[in-house]
Amino acid sequence: MEDKGFTDQLKGKAKEFVGDLTGDTATKAEGLLDQAVGKTKKVVSDVTDMIEEVAEKTTEKLDKK
Repeated sequence: MEDKGFTDQLKGKAKEFVGDLTGDTATKAEGLLDQAVGKTKKVVSDVTDMIEEVAEKTTEKLDKK
């Protein structure tokens, strides 16, 4: 199973929660950053998957000619 940034997002949410709970703005900011990193990893992974799919379909079409 691929992570696709899920762990970073989960870790970030936990840090954000702890930062809110304790009033620690640095921890909250770290949490928000971790979430952004996780979301970015997911987008990059999804785009990579789409590119691979398009490349595979293109190769299949070219092989048929």
